[in-house]
Amino acid sequence: MHLETILPTIGYFGITLIVFAESGLFFGFFLPGDSLLFTAGFLASQNYFNVHILFILTATAAISGDSVGYWFGKKIGPKLFVKEDSRFFHKKNLAKAQHFYEKHGKFTIIISRFIPIIRTFAPIVAGIGEMKYSTFISYNIFGGFLWTFGMIYGGYFLGKIIPDVDKYLLPIVCVIVILSVLPTIKHLFQKDELETP
Repeated sequence: MHLETILPTIGYFGITLIVFAESGLFFGFFLPGDSLLFTAGFLASQNYFNVHILFILTATAAISGDSVGYWFGKKIGPKLFVKEDSRFFHKKNLAKAQHFYEKHGKFTIIISRFIPIIRTFAPIVAGIGEMKYSTFISYNIFGGFLWTFGMIYGGYFLGKIIPDVDKYLLPIVCVIVILSVLPTIKHLFQKDELETP
């Protein structure tokens, strides 16, 4: 099943729940945040959803999810580094986010919104690093609004201005997925080069 078939079924609640889980729950890293938001925006252009309600709900979910991730990291985050790997948790993903955080500092909270996996673990790492919550929430709100606005309204306006865009939806979503994972791949290669003696 494709996202354009699934999303009308799960509705606002399902979309909001997925965005919340992917934003701050460590087992949510595998969820399709970028493609989900873009496709939801496109479906809004076809009158399946109200685009403004969709934006408000998903932005709130993204910000709330990151806040939960932050407090999770602050309270029990250090224990994650000694936790055994499982199906839903790999220490290497946490390490990637930590390395990214060390490189970009507080701007990680904004930048990571557009990078799968890093997006999920960045708020946890911010909590572990004891970033001031007032600083975190400021960047969290800005990043959450920027990400959801760009993805949802991008899909919405493409759906409005391109005739029969639904025929090209799958290739467009594939391009978005590829572009969103490229920074992660680049980051991994750079890290491997640094670790190579």
